[in-house]
Amino acid sequence: MPRKHLLVLRPDELGPGEHKAWRHLRGESGAPENPFLDPAFTTAVGHGRPGARVAVLHEDGTPVGFFPYEKGPLGQGRAIGLGVSDSQGAVLRPGIRVDPRRLLAACGLSSWEFDNLEAGQHLFVPHATERLSSPVVDIGEGFASYTGLLRANAPGFLKQTLAKERRLARQVGEVRFVYDARDPDALRALMRWKSAQYRRTGRRDRFAQPWITALVERLARGDDPECRGLLSVLYAAGRPVAAHFGLRSPTVLAWWFPAYDRDYGKYSPGLVLHLRMLEAAAADGIRTVDLGSGPARYKDSLKTRELPVYGGAVVRPVPGGAAYRLSREPARAARRFVSDRPRLAGAARRALEGVGRLRDR
Repeated sequence: MPRKHLLVLRPDELGPGEHKAWRHLRGESGAPENPFLDPAFTTAVGHGRPGARVAVLHEDGTPVGFFPYEKGPLGQGRAIGLGVSDSQGAVLRPGIRVDPRRLLAACGLSSWEFDNLEAGQHLFVPHATERLSSPVVDIGEGFASYTGLLRANAPGFLKQTLAKERRLARQVGEVRFVYDARDPDALRALMRWKSAQYRRTGRRDRFAQPWITALVERLARGDDPECRGLLSVLYAAGRPVAAHFGLRSPTVLAWWFPAYDRDYGKYSPGLVLHLRMLEAAAADGIRTVDLGSGPARYKDSLKTRELPVYGGAVVRPVPGGAAYRLSREPARAARRFVSDRPRLAGAARRALEGVGRLRDR
């Protein structure tokens, strides 16, 4: 019988050997190279989240599994980077069998919450309480092939967006796109625009949380080819009018923080940026752009298919698990009730936007 043991480490205690083993196991699994499930992302989160940990499962002295998580009060756990991570789960050697509640017990966790669990995470999917859709754009066959599909599936979208780009150049000034911009001013502008968008739509401002701002800035400085931040900027007359900060692996670009300057909104600079990004990403070897879960009309226009992701929690029958259920499950049930009723969801969205407008007065 193989000898198994589990070691819990802080993310910065993982060495090059563990990073290599983690990535090898991801490759063996056949899952997409989503950068949110790379050790570099977990390590970056760990710099700003003191409860971040990684459980390393060994078999006969060899790492065969990695489980990144954050630990809070009463042992309540959550996926690493919950709230900003768009792909979550454990990285296990194919065929490894683990009981999820025993894994949590070994980590000192009473519960483990996820909101974007990756499809194929058979360890945790049975504990999901909601199934979401994450639209993706397949560009592995090249941008020309993709635009052919775009013309067929969204008639007029491509034509109108390119016309607005020409109008932007004509009425404002030269339009320039930079795929991999190292421009701190543009990054700060993006965060200001995004914060304003969150407030305007009544949503929680992620950039009001220092750890998220620090995480983005840290990833923007990174140069790990397996997982690094990518800032793309659309300029008009020398000033940024739209930008996106995402996370990339060699083959997957994770859509993360897109925003634009509302003073130029009539030109749809965000859509222009999206098209230019997809063209540059295809030329750069990216095969899939994961737009992330959550409704948005532009995602419906751009997507080629959807991937399932899951929300829910594994909960142990201990006091901390009971506290989790009391504090979180009613809100999750309410979200499911609203999201399953499009008319009610639309009314809720309009109410949030109204709150956002009042907040900005």
